Amino acid sequence: MTGVPRQPEPPGDDELAERFRAGEEAALREAYDRYGRAVLHLASTTLANRSDAEDVTQATFVAAWLGRETFDPTKGSLVGWLLGIGRRKVVDRIRAVARETRVVETVKQLPEPVPGGPDPDAVVDRLVVADELARLPDDQRRMLELAFYDDLTHQQIATVTGVPLGTVKSHIRRGMQSLKRRWEVDGVPPGPRPAGLPGTR
Repeated sequence: MTGVPRQPEPPGDDELAERFRAGEEAALREAYDRYGRAVLHLASTTLANRSDAEDVTQATFVAAWLGRETFDPTKGSLVGWLLGIGRRKVVDRIRAVARETRVVETVKQLPEPVPGGPDPDAVVDRLVVADELARLPDDQRRMLELAFYDDLTHQQIATVTGVPLGTVKSHIRRGMQSLKRRWEVDGVPPGPRPAGLPGTR
């Protein structure tokens, strides 16, 4: 029986995974064509910005390609591995956006410059604090923000958050130690802490 020649079957997932892991560049393009939409869908369902979702998708495949030797086909499929990387990239992007937003909001809250207005060094200190706070673990950052931005005492923070007073003090102490170490690494000279930075209350 004669007819239209059959098109060659696309490579199976296992074959594509092996070629990808072996570093065959054509396999990277094939993997992107086959699984890129799934990674983009994952990013789009979490990130409101389409551009961010596309950036995350590209970052996912770049990271996967650079770390392809760590892919173990005995532990799961290539698409599952890619989606795992995609989830981590989404979290990274969310954290980066939150950090950028925090700095922008801090700038917006600064008073308009007037003659004899805020000391430029104090303005820089406030921006540095906002940036460094964003690097801390969530619990430490939350406690320091309540003390720094809302000027709450330790007892007030414990009341507002429902966290035991001892735990509040512990989070603030560790957060302050982390900030101090960071400033020392960055070469910030010792001296009075920026206005509003929480002490022991």
